[in-house]
Amino acid sequence: MTLEMINLSEIIHRPLVDDANDRIGRIEDLVVRLGDSPHPPVVGLVVRIGGRDLFVPARKVVSFSTHPVHFAGRRVDLRRFERREGEILLAKDLLARHLINFVGGRLIRANDIVLAQLDGLCEVIGVDPGRRPLLRSLFRGRVGAGISRSGVVDFASIEPFVAHVPSAKLRIPYRKLSKLHPAQIADLVEAASHEEGEEIIEAVGEDLELEADVFEELDTGHQIEFLRSRTDEEAARLLERMAPDDAADLITEVDQERRVGMLDLLPEPQQSKVRNLLSYNPETAGGIMSPDYVAVPDSATVADALDAVRTSSAPAETLNVVYVVGTNGTLEGSAPIASLVRSDPGMAVQEVARSQPAHVHPTWDLHRTARQMSDFNLTVAPVVDAEHGHLLGVVTIDDLIELLLPQGWRREFGMATVEE
Repeated sequence: MTLEMINLSEIIHRPLVDDANDRIGRIEDLVVRLGDSPHPPVVGLVVRIGGRDLFVPARKVVSFSTHPVHFAGRRVDLRRFERREGEILLAKDLLARHLINFVGGRLIRANDIVLAQLDGLCEVIGVDPGRRPLLRSLFRGRVGAGISRSGVVDFASIEPFVAHVPSAKLRIPYRKLSKLHPAQIADLVEAASHEEGEEIIEAVGEDLELEADVFEELDTGHQIEFLRSRTDEEAARLLERMAPDDAADLITEVDQERRVGMLDLLPEPQQSKVRNLLSYNPETAGGIMSPDYVAVPDSATVADALDAVRTSSAPAETLNVVYVVGTNGTLEGSAPIASLVRSDPGMAVQEVARSQPAHVHPTWDLHRTARQMSDFNLTVAPVVDAEHGHLLGVVTIDDLIELLLPQGWRREFGMATVEE
């Protein structure tokens, strides 16, 4: 038997007839069972017969590509159709809805669904997100059969949203989401509806560290939106795992009556770090600095510095440079990680470090901070107390750029996450 391919839009509302070509009813939908298969099988049809929606097993259909569709059984079960666990309706639950395309981490809209039938088995093989299916629906019977399917996305790379489906216990698998960068997941959440975004966040929540990373990448509006549905205890657990500067930024956006309660629930030392950051203007170097970095005493060796990097829990973007501090915490020098790796482990770190390194002060605004980092080619800049020269934290280039770029820059500069 040859492989037959057909679009869902060409099946819905077709008549179902018996061997004598007498009309039995009209096809309203196709029933698919989600599971481990990358191309889920069609298990049946929902057929409107005498004002009732009845279930017809897919094995009793000769071919979906014929018009009308022929029923191969002797009789139709007259019990009303009821969903079973794990089943979804292609037209009702997927058509014209968003789905996640994990190739590139984008949302697509299922403007049509492509099926393949071979040896009596019918499977969902792809989704057409283009505008051509809209033309097919407008000019049914005159447009469609000859249209190329070159824009079809393989269903194996797709995951549907199913929280709205009463019978679907499955959710977006965490194992697939975890392969995306947190920024890609955040883009998906921001492009999705609130319900779809909640479904993504729920799946990501299986990994608390990844959930915190995704929250850091979300815009402020979405952060607040998802915090509203959480208790103070749940919010504090999330803030605990976020970078202190990102946690401080988020707390400043929370309603005043919740802010103190959430802060009090934060464990040490995260609470102290966040409270300290909140004392600075958020539009200054002090407001965006990270208190997590690597510093060693001026008596340390290169080996000591490398060990400090190896055992540090500071974010990777702050580890490009190891700072050398005096006994009273003053900044004495900075040693790029590349210079340390190339040096003799027994050398004194001061011999490798640059003395009087370029730095910024906590009261500097973002533009002055950016000019300093640009002038000295810094990807991470130490923030130093102007009065005593104490090292307070570091500003990373990614945090600075994110604040200097216009709101909604991802969409404005061609990174919109919805393909339609």
